Amino acid sequence: MEAILALESGRIFRGRSFGAKGERSGEVVFNTSMAGYQEIITDPSYKGQIVAMTYPLIGNYGVNKEDVESRGPFLEGFVVKEYSKLYSNWRASKSLGDYLKENAIPGIEGIDTRALTLHLREAGAMKAVLSTEDKDAKSLVRKAKASRGLIGADLAGGVTCERAYRWKAEDKKRFTVAVVDCGVKFNILRMLAGNGCESMVLPATTTADEILKMKIDGLLLSNGPGDPAAVHYVIENTRKLIGKLPIFGICLGHQILGLALGGRTYKLKFGHHGGNHPVKDLKAGKVAITAQNHGFCVDVDSIDGNKARVTHVNLNDGTVEGMEHRRLPAFSVQFHPENAPGPHDAEYLFGKFTEMMKDAKAKRH
Repeated sequence: MEAILALESGRIFRGRSFGAKGERSGEVVFNTSMAGYQEIITDPSYKGQIVAMTYPLIGNYGVNKEDVESRGPFLEGFVVKEYSKLYSNWRASKSLGDYLKENAIPGIEGIDTRALTLHLREAGAMKAVLSTEDKDAKSLVRKAKASRGLIGADLAGGVTCERAYRWKAEDKKRFTVAVVDCGVKFNILRMLAGNGCESMVLPATTTADEILKMKIDGLLLSNGPGDPAAVHYVIENTRKLIGKLPIFGICLGHQILGLALGGRTYKLKFGHHGGNHPVKDLKAGKVAITAQNHGFCVDVDSIDGNKARVTHVNLNDGTVEGMEHRRLPAFSVQFHPENAPGPHDAEYLFGKFTEMMKDAKAKRH
């Protein structure tokens, strides 16, 4: 069956359908990871987006039960050059196409993903429609232009957990961490567990007062989708918790911390999506190759200089990738130290968080 990807710019890509049939709109972005498509598909940060993979062959190792990063896929559509119907892996339980079909996610293959990526790099990420139903190009472009987009969109409420749950530490529990779930990836919880932390995963609407009543040692602000400025309730609760608990923000959590400190965020031209982004740790003087998935960035210059300083920068475009409070136990990074998929270079940041909680605990006693 034919499928069409129509961009608000008027560009049309015709290909073949795989996965679910139907029509979905979203911001189309490209991801440069060469593997890990299952983790990408199940990353809640992609809600509201259609993801195009730059690596040409996708689906060859199928889908398994172990590598999911959330309770299911939240992205709006999936775009590949060539979809492999045949898959082979000892852990595989089904094909990628069947998995997308079960979760009502449309896919398109057989388009020139290089041309799409170049267009997005030149024109920027843009709204699009992926359809197997409407074959009228002009109609689809009109729909793309009329679709919501991400600016001003609070999408965290659509991916957060409905009720709190625990994720136990792997061995002996050293700390209890409150994780504000704006779309948390499971590997963040796995990394915390591996560092002796039991996580209390909380809905994004949990108030600061409710968090302070819990017997916790630290707060983690998770990744998630949409415009960070739109999750005003998380920003306000975070503002009330700064200085009262050690805080670690990841991706959207980094942006929320920046906004809670009085700063601003802005939209990047085409964002950072993939597993090969070089980031320099300014304090250590070392470079890590990182996994990233974000379309917004913190303007650290908009934050009072007495509050925050830059700790990490992106070596591709010089954007801010990390910051820390100058006096209080709070830091954040724009990239994904938990990887999944991607390199493990930045896992040390979970150790930094546990040391911060250890110090805070020692001061209380």
